[in-house]
Amino acid sequence: MIGDLLALLAWIVHAYVWAIILAALFSMLAAFNVIDTRNRFVWAIGDFLYRITEPVLRPIRSVLPSFGSIDISPWIAVLILQFLVGPLILHLEVALRYGNWGQVLL
Repeated sequence: MIGDLLALLAWIVHAYVWAIILAALFSMLAAFNVIDTRNRFVWAIGDFLYRITEPVLRPIRSVLPSFGSIDISPWIAVLILQFLVGPLILHLEVALRYGNWGQVLL
């Protein structure tokens, strides 16, 4: 039961990483006028991606120095999710399954 919940949490984190990547690509394509954001469907996709990724990206942007028009906050968020949150979920699952709480701290 707990393993299934943690697997679901890991899947949600993985899906969120892809949402951040898609939002960054969408932003670049819109900036270079490759996609037409005046199209209602395209605008709805961009708005959805913006709304789900902005709560995570905004605090990262506030900490980072300004690099002009280059925004590296999506890539920092992906790194944080991949290298901190992902292994933490794995260690938490091991700790809950086998009772080895020292693994969580490593």
